Amino acid sequence: FLRDYGTQFTINRMLSFESVKQRLERESPLSFLEFNYMILQAYDFLELARRHDVRLQLGGSDQWGNMVSGTELGRRVDGRQLFALTAPLMTTSDGKKMGKTANGAVWLNADRLSEYDYWQFWRNTSDEDVIKFLKLFTELPLEEISELEKLTGADINKAKIVLADEATALLHGRESLPAIHETIQQMFSGKGKAGAGSTESLPRIFVKADEMDGDGVRFTDLFLKLGLAQSKKDARRLIQGGGARLEDIKIEDENGALTGVDFDGKTEVTLRAGKKRAGVVELQ
Repeated sequence: FLRDYGTQFTINRMLSFESVKQRLERESPLSFLEFNYMILQAYDFLELARRHDVRLQLGGSDQWGNMVSGTELGRRVDGRQLFALTAPLMTTSDGKKMGKTANGAVWLNADRLSEYDYWQFWRNTSDEDVIKFLKLFTELPLEEISELEKLTGADINKAKIVLADEATALLHGRESLPAIHETIQQMFSGKGKAGAGSTESLPRIFVKADEMDGDGVRFTDLFLKLGLAQSKKDARRLIQGGGARLEDIKIEDENGALTGVDFDGKTEVTLRAGKKRAGVVELQ
C-alpha cells in the first residue's frame, strides 16, 4: 500500500493543512495513525470512485484536508476528476461539536434509540440553541420560528417542545407523537400514577419467565440493557443517588434484582432513571 500510494503524498503537503497545523501549534498530541488518516480517507475515496463511480464527497469543514487529498489522489493515480464539498461544523452554543462521535450523540434507528428518547434529546436542547436548531432541523416556516424566538423565561420550553415534535415527526412520522405525549403527560407530569401512561414509545427489553424465578435479573443489568445507564457502575451510581425506580417505588439496593413477584400479575414493568428517562421490561 505504501509503495503504491504513499509516494503520492508529501510530508510538506500534509503539514500544510490547517487541521494539522493547529494541532502542532497547540502542541497537542498527534499520533502517527491520526497523521496518516488522510491517506486512508483519500484512498477510500479513490476506491469508491473506482468501484461505484462516486465523484463527490460531502463532509464537515474539519475534513477538508482529508477530502482534498482524495481528489488529488484520484487525479494523480487514475486521472479522475473528483470533488469535495464541506459544510460548517454543527456546534452547540458552548462550541461543542455535534457529530456521531460526540458525547450524547443519538441513533436514528428506532431499534437503537426509541422514539421517546429521540424526542427527549431535542426537548433537552439548551435555551441558547433552540431557535438555531428549529431553523436547521425542522421544516417550520421562518415566520413561525420568529414568533417562537420572542418567547422568554420558562416559555422557551414551548419552543423546545415544538422542536422535539417537529424533529421527531420528520424521522419517525407524526403518528409517533401521540404516544410520546401521553407517556410524558401521565408518567412524568405528576397528573397520573407513575407507570399508568402509555409505554409504547419507551425503550423495551424482554425477559423470559424462567429468568424471573429465584434471584431474578439484577437491576444494574436491566438499566444497562435499556440504555438508561452507560455501564453497570453508572447504574449503581444511579441507584445510590436515589434516581432509580421500579414503577413509583425507589430502588435502594444496588445489588437488587427484578423477580416475578414484581410483575404482580402484569406482563410488563417500567424502570425509571431520573424524572425524564424510562424503559419497559416485558415478560415473555
